[in-house]
Amino acid sequence: MTSKPARFTRTLIALSLGTLLSACGGADQPAPKQVAAAASLNIAPGAPGAEPTWAFSGKTGIGTSYEPYVTTEQSAGRYLDTQANPVSRVWFSLAQGVLTETMYGLIHNAQLKEAQFIIAGNGFVDTEKENTITSIDYLHKDDAGRPLSLAYKVVNKDIEGKYQIEKHFFTDPDRDSLVMKVFFTAFEPGITPYLYVNPHIDNSGANDIASVSADGNSLYAYTGNQNSSVLTVRADLPFSQTSVGFVGVSDGLSDLKANGELNNLYSHTSADKQTLGNVAMTAALPTLKVGDAENPSLSTTFVFGFGQDQASSEQTAQKTLDAGYDAVLAAYNGEGDTIGWQDYLQQLSGLKAMTANTADAGKLLYASALVLKAQEDKTHAGALIASLSNPWGDTVSAVKGSTGYKAVWPRDFYQCAMAFLAMGDTQTPKVAFEYLKKVQVSEATPGYEGVPGWFLQKTHVDGQIEWVGVQLDQTAMPIMLGWKLWHAGVLSDQEISQWYQTMLKPAADFLVTGGEVNLDWNHTQIVPLKTQQERWEEQQGYSPSTAAAVIAGLISASDIAKQAQDLAAAERYLATAKEMAAKLDTLMVTQSPMLSASDGTQAPYYLRLAPNGTPDKADKLADNNGRAGLDQRLILDGGFLEMVRYGVKPATDARINATLKLIDNTKLEDNLRVRYEFTAKDGTRFPGFRRYGNDGYGEDTQTGGNYAENGSNTPGQRGRVWPFFTGERAHFELAKAIATDSLDAAKKQQLIDTYVKGMEAFANNGLMLPEQVWDGVGDSTRFNYQLGQGTNSATPLAWTHAEYVKMVRSLTDAKVWDHYPSVTDTLTSHP
Repeated sequence: MTSKPARFTRTLIALSLGTLLSACGGADQPAPKQVAAAASLNIAPGAPGAEPTWAFSGKTGIGTSYEPYVTTEQSAGRYLDTQANPVSRVWFSLAQGVLTETMYGLIHNAQLKEAQFIIAGNGFVDTEKENTITSIDYLHKDDAGRPLSLAYKVVNKDIEGKYQIEKHFFTDPDRDSLVMKVFFTAFEPGITPYLYVNPHIDNSGANDIASVSADGNSLYAYTGNQNSSVLTVRADLPFSQTSVGFVGVSDGLSDLKANGELNNLYSHTSADKQTLGNVAMTAALPTLKVGDAENPSLSTTFVFGFGQDQASSEQTAQKTLDAGYDAVLAAYNGEGDTIGWQDYLQQLSGLKAMTANTADAGKLLYASALVLKAQEDKTHAGALIASLSNPWGDTVSAVKGSTGYKAVWPRDFYQCAMAFLAMGDTQTPKVAFEYLKKVQVSEATPGYEGVPGWFLQKTHVDGQIEWVGVQLDQTAMPIMLGWKLWHAGVLSDQEISQWYQTMLKPAADFLVTGGEVNLDWNHTQIVPLKTQQERWEEQQGYSPSTAAAVIAGLISASDIAKQAQDLAAAERYLATAKEMAAKLDTLMVTQSPMLSASDGTQAPYYLRLAPNGTPDKADKLADNNGRAGLDQRLILDGGFLEMVRYGVKPATDARINATLKLIDNTKLEDNLRVRYEFTAKDGTRFPGFRRYGNDGYGEDTQTGGNYAENGSNTPGQRGRVWPFFTGERAHFELAKAIATDSLDAAKKQQLIDTYVKGMEAFANNGLMLPEQVWDGVGDSTRFNYQLGQGTNSATPLAWTHAEYVKMVRSLTDAKVWDHYPSVTDTLTSHP
């Protein structure tokens, strides 16, 4: 928490339009006639304003409406979009007690960076982010405290006790709008709240225009483009003052900080739709009467409405206001005859049994179900993204559009689809599986030449190509998912045979032969098992985790090929998988160890990656993320455990367990160390793990700066602990207990108390699970992170929530959910 700003001197500071223009115009300062014209039109000076960034990425909440699919066979895989049940395409996020990135249209299309209140009083000007203590809870819960919808209550209390702001957030499931109900309580006289909105229309914060309606009761934001989205902000009571301006120069916050008053009121930021920049909109509410928490001195409902033009945007906002807070919230929740979030939860047949195997009565389990479903696009059904966030967004430029993690990676996609299946949702993983064809490389892929069948590294939800690296695990996992859906009865024999011909056979063929790839910058020859990028998208070579997926994928493809009567291909896939499995230790296990277990013993172990498949040599990994590459034998990565999970290796394998001892060695220097210890609120100890030694994908240990904060990597960057590795370890420990016949009731409870409780401890107050948590090494940054607290990398991460769900399902079933029995049977019976 930052300290309060210094009290300003209550002296009226008159800043003329000319003075502002002189301060910020530089060589582009308008001529006197232009200044006069701008003044007469009430145009805000100071374009383009401060350089825009995104918001803090450690979200404590995300939300959107639940939209059911059409259930008829002819329209399967589409949303139910009718007059009675229109689809709402709005998503929001919350962080630091305020509304942050809000999307409209496609899930990556941000329209808003931030909306918070400025509070002016006797001798002070506060902002919610800097001057309050925040708490968050769910508005709709069951008797056990489990969330039943993604509707939130945020309470921000002034650190000096002068006021309190309570806010409720949810979307209108029938319209493209967001509701923010606010209850203000003043504990001393003279306090005036101002809503401050920083739009970033159509995924950029540098090309915006803002204006005020003629009656002063609507704020508008849009871009200079003809097809711009439009944001309208309205409330159910009139604004007492309104102004728009350029951030850091002529916006309401700059004005208020000068003397606590909104003196310079501007109605437009552009007279000709050509003056663009980073704009902000400010609306004043009446000065508050003194009240108490039970009887707030003022309450009002704000609506953020979206549309493709100003009229539709404003109409949407007004219709939501007319519908009323209670009715819209009830529809969002799914109360009464409406279809909402609680209806989705009721469809999840696995939740009841799984709840008994949590340590928090199912609170995180229910939240995870909601969060995973919320991170699906509403135009392209089945398009599952990695996270509704931009990693380290507060220092990432928003001048140009960026999807951040709001995009499709087949690897993260697989984790989510398997989690849906684990909860008993059979519709979403089927629709998601069918969506994958959109991101598979074929002759129709724009600009592609080469062998088809592999899946694109990263795409927008509409299939637009973003990154083009070849990752063999991302090509294997769609096959694995298809196999799981088939064996679960979600895909019929006929359906899996059809998908084999159209999608899975080309993928399996690529895993066997690889071939030439020519797309964008990527011109390479792929020779499996060597992958161009492993699961961290950083290095080429032979990766245990990639190999596990490829082998499991090919054996699964062999099973499916038999069903499709392609017997020659079935034998080819099986033979290739067995050949690959036989080479694993030769390619990836070093017989020349450079690391020791905590007891000083040495034994052969799996490397994180063998760039050339020569694990006994001093081959160096490539430099990346600010870190210089080190000898391959120095770098550990828990990815080898995926071989146990999928059935490629038994949990009792000597090489697996020898490598695990190195992973668990907390005496290793911090740069090479992977395991760290954490403590839950009840004192329970549990482990957390970094991706690998020498990881630089995180905050700088010396400066405390964000990852690549100034646009380039630094040598002090350090990747932190990722919570989903606690789940990966739980899966291994479960598999080992099964393999050694030691999984009794006491052992199962011990696994729950350690790993389930551990992952639950990593969740923040909004029950969001992060990508990374603070491990206590180096500068704790300007946010003063506490041990185990989620960092500003990406929260919530879908993969983390998915791993938690799968772990709970595995413990419920007393068997590993992601296990492929045919893989084990094949490699055991045919060594």
